[in-house]
Amino acid sequence: MQTQFEFENAPDRRGNSSSKWQKYGDRDVIPLWVADMDFRTAPCVIDALAERVRHGIFGYTQPPAALPGAVVDRMSEDFGWAIDPDWIVWMPSLVVGLNVVSRAFAAQGEEIITATPIYPPFLSAPRYADRIATKVPLVEDAGRWLWDFDALEKSVTPKTRLVLLCSPHNPTGRVWTREELAALTAFCDRHDLVLVSDEIHAGLVLDADKTHIPIATIGNAESRTVTLQSASKTFNLPGLGCAFAIAPNAQLRAKLQSTMAGIVHHIGALGFFATLAAFRDGKPWQLALLDYLRANRELVETRLSSMPGIRTWHVEATYLAWIDARDLPVANAMAFFEDAGVGLYDGSLFDSPGFLRLNFACPRPLLTQALDRMQTAIGEL
Repeated sequence: MQTQFEFENAPDRRGNSSSKWQKYGDRDVIPLWVADMDFRTAPCVIDALAERVRHGIFGYTQPPAALPGAVVDRMSEDFGWAIDPDWIVWMPSLVVGLNVVSRAFAAQGEEIITATPIYPPFLSAPRYADRIATKVPLVEDAGRWLWDFDALEKSVTPKTRLVLLCSPHNPTGRVWTREELAALTAFCDRHDLVLVSDEIHAGLVLDADKTHIPIATIGNAESRTVTLQSASKTFNLPGLGCAFAIAPNAQLRAKLQSTMAGIVHHIGALGFFATLAAFRDGKPWQLALLDYLRANRELVETRLSSMPGIRTWHVEATYLAWIDARDLPVANAMAFFEDAGVGLYDGSLFDSPGFLRLNFACPRPLLTQALDRMQTAIGEL
């Protein structure tokens, strides 16, 4: 196991405007809801940011000259995907990307397919754009969440234009197999649909026998696929606001850029330089992080499996556990655990009422304390 980095002792985030920690005010609630980590980012990123801050001027900033090459190298080394730097379209966040593609590739009143449960912006982005979110529920089989391809076929109408994929999947933690991805690309080919894949958790695969496969590398999917990516989840940088789309098809890329024009603001200097440092020099820290997250995952899965009234699933990737709390004899599971001192994410926002999402990317003593509180609260029912 990598040992040169510190994950066990986190800085106190209370009082520093953390959305995660200030949600509950002065209440004694351990926040395990929103998907950011309670770990300092990689030292190489902190050093790069400190050097940039010492410069003291923060004017409008272009991507550093080395950054496109760092993205190209990272896609090649991690996923075997050879991309052209001209395919990269910079944007402030993945959520911005989801909203842009909803406007770029479907017109008002047209339909966008996604599989539920799903990260809430997959559902809100079409709605904000006056498009229709067509929800195709995943199915559970033998402890794994799977695409329902029969239901997917039945969901298509003459107004369907776009499929939104989350890969690896948030919140179920699935790493889609090559066969599953090939079936999805074949579906898009049959119906001539644009495919947008949010792959922000690609650097957080926890199972040693699984590998993230960019869906754009499957068959001829590259011609109809836009991939959304960022260093922000893997390196805990969401507050710096830097993401990008990879759009090999020049027509799709031009549509993205024209939709963004005059609306989507430029990226700040610190986001660019943090991303460069993370992709260029952050691999040792990332590997150590994955080791720590694997141990946290084992703790979470072991402890939750012993708690009556709830179910969870093996997390193949991400640092997010998906929990079915519908069998608990409580009216509102999220409120129940908040009263017990643990803040979880409400599954209804993922189109799954009665479910909860738990973020286990925090120091293990804090995670243990939160799980103790959950177990005690359930035991007292």
